[in-house]
Amino acid sequence: MTVLLATPTPAAGRSSRELAHVSDEALLSLVASSDDAALAELYDRFGHVAYGLALRILRDEALAQDAVQEAFLAVWRSADRFLAERAKASTWILTLVHRRAVDLVRREERRRGEPLERAAEPVSPATAEDEATLGFQRRVVQEALQALPPVQREALELGYYGGLTQSELAERLDQPLGTIKSRMFAGLTRLRDLLAQAGLEESLPT
Repeated sequence: MTVLLATPTPAAGRSSRELAHVSDEALLSLVASSDDAALAELYDRFGHVAYGLALRILRDEALAQDAVQEAFLAVWRSADRFLAERAKASTWILTLVHRRAVDLVRREERRRGEPLERAAEPVSPATAEDEATLGFQRRVVQEALQALPPVQREALELGYYGGLTQSELAERLDQPLGTIKSRMFAGLTRLRDLLAQAGLEESLPT
């Protein structure tokens, strides 16, 4: 299955209008059963965003196109491994794009024996790759947090992002200290699993 940056042609007998209201997750289920039209619809929805992410990382149009093509080929081949309870379809697809783009950066740098050339930009403490990666990681972490039970999410957000100690959390939430510790441990374990699936376990707060 070859994925082109031009919109893929839907399979015969099925119009794009038929799939317009199908959820992203349901489309991935159709792709898992080798439905070309479902893949074309996913590309219509995410192709431009995927290309923009790849271009910010690679700073090279041809390489960004390659990254998107390889990522959607990976979607075609591995859609049966997508688990809706662990991540949104959009996050899963863009994670594949992000990985392919980073892989291409490393491959090109090894091939050339030097860092990939980047277009001249205003002086900034972070490169375009850094900014794109950090923005993507923030999005994945926030979506993973939203997938946690509310009590676990509240404990982690107040503890790690609000700067409260476990004792302060127990006092604020009017809960035993042991309950707070249990919530934070369970939430962090679940968060670790969700981020590991996206290849971003290193984004966990320490």
